[in-house]
Amino acid sequence: MDTKQQDKKYIMNTYGRYDVALKSGKGCYAFDEDGKKYLDVSSGIGVNSLGYCDDGWVEAVTKQASSIQHMSNYFYSPEPSKLAEKLCTLTPFTKVCYGNSGAEANECAIKIARKYSFDKYGSGRNEIITLKNSFHGRTVTTLSATGQDSFHNFFFPFTEGFLYADANDIKSIENLISDKTCAVLIECVQGEGGVNILDKSFVQAVRKLCDDKDIVLIADEVQTGVGRTGKLFCYENFDIVPDLITCAKGLGGGLPIGACLCTEKLENVMQPSNHGTTFGANPVVCAGANYVLSKVSDEKFLDEVNEKGAYLKEKLLKIKGVKSVRNLGLMVGIELEKDNAHNIAVKCVENGLLIITAKNLLRMLPPLNISFDEIDEAVEILDKTIQEDI
Repeated sequence: MDTKQQDKKYIMNTYGRYDVALKSGKGCYAFDEDGKKYLDVSSGIGVNSLGYCDDGWVEAVTKQASSIQHMSNYFYSPEPSKLAEKLCTLTPFTKVCYGNSGAEANECAIKIARKYSFDKYGSGRNEIITLKNSFHGRTVTTLSATGQDSFHNFFFPFTEGFLYADANDIKSIENLISDKTCAVLIECVQGEGGVNILDKSFVQAVRKLCDDKDIVLIADEVQTGVGRTGKLFCYENFDIVPDLITCAKGLGGGLPIGACLCTEKLENVMQPSNHGTTFGANPVVCAGANYVLSKVSDEKFLDEVNEKGAYLKEKLLKIKGVKSVRNLGLMVGIELEKDNAHNIAVKCVENGLLIITAKNLLRMLPPLNISFDEIDEAVEILDKTIQEDI
């Protein structure tokens, strides 16, 4: 029985898989079980921030795995402590809480915001405003936080306490605020929602509104964080500082991690027994994250992310059949004139390019260290594929 048959027989059918079984990878390239080579501009949906099997990352993870692979969070551990120090030193945040995914990080942020409000104002002040077309995870609570009706089905009852405002409309948020509101949760770029970049003036108005009413502002940086948008964290592009940010995906460089970072205002909200995790702060994962952060936080590296993003956009706009491109750094959405993104993504696989979609767009989240030559190669394959379908 081959891998695909085995998968179909024994794994729940929760993914619409492409017809390829990957076996190995190096840098921006992956190889299937037959040895066919693919240029991957999806990087595990933004997870492999330094590509496949970066030598330094492999060394860091292997060294830690051969020392101690896991311990309970009842004990201190060097790697998560070092990572927390890096995250707090590189940002305005003062404390970190670890988890294993973006959804877990968002759950943590939701709990912190609600407890802060409970501690200060008492019960009943627990509603959180999110944006329509947002995506915050697949747990019952983070699905409820997600501002898309298509996700609010089957799994009733959903967690209560979420309201949905229109993006880039501050009046829409103002109209939802009441004495029950404790937080506003936004993605500065809505990734799963279609690479929708929020207006800077809107994000700044949300920050001011939250300041005026002592409402916690949470920025979901699960997809935008760790260098993806040309800044260490996306909120920096908007000249604001949230009270809480969540990150995951690219932080671990390929291993599961989630992190919720808070400002000094919130650093003492959570106490022992308020929150916890078995695998969060795993030392092997944190060793990988420490390596990733040491690379991605370099200003020259981040400048190159911006340069590559601009270069990629310019190239993509020259392709016949591309209607528009929106990007921030190397977070890229491509609108096609024929509105056939899914079909093109499937055919790209046949032509040796791994690319994903978001809504009706093609989406690129390439490794942050992709070369200009590899960008040229990706554009060439995409161009060829689109022209074959015209």
